[in-house]
Amino acid sequence: MTADAGDAAEWERRVREMRAEKDEFLASDRQSPVDPDLREAFDGLDYFDPDPAYRVEADVEVHDDPEALELTVRNGSAERFHHVATFSFTLPNAEGEAVEETLAALRAQGSAALFLPFRDKTTGQQTYDGGRYMDLHPDGDLDEVETVTLDFNLAYTPFCAFSEAFACPLPPTDNWLEVAIPAGERDPDLS
Repeated sequence: MTADAGDAAEWERRVREMRAEKDEFLASDRQSPVDPDLREAFDGLDYFDPDPAYRVEADVEVHDDPEALELTVRNGSAERFHHVATFSFTLPNAEGEAVEETLAALRAQGSAALFLPFRDKTTGQQTYDGGRYMDLHPDGDLDEVETVTLDFNLAYTPFCAFSEAFACPLPPTDNWLEVAIPAGERDPDLS
């Protein structure tokens, strides 16, 4: 086995392990968004198979004076974020051609994590109609890096897809991608 094959196998193992942990949380944790009456029958989310083509290096453009954005929340209210960086990367389209895309990296007041809500060509068909999210916890300051790894295999469905008790920000139009991303969580079917 080559080092690359070993790295790929380790990456896939970690992705599957994180998915199993999330499924366990959804099935049994008191803070799970899954209705308590449905948890006993819950046997896990539906995921796309891990695909390294959707784990990409993105160029980082840090914004020195981050623009404030009000994201519409599914319940009609709004949440405030700051557009702290833009990530530029390529993804394959349906024909396998590389397509250049960008994502606005957002940060909530007081948070160190970057929030990347997005829509793609699977939204409302194979994935939740409100879009999906990724969180990024960069090591160090974004000003000190030229690239970050975006792993769409970790894209997840917001809690509002499971329960109306949660209100989730909708992706800004800047984060509506022109390609299908068959990676990460599929639309949850809790019926």
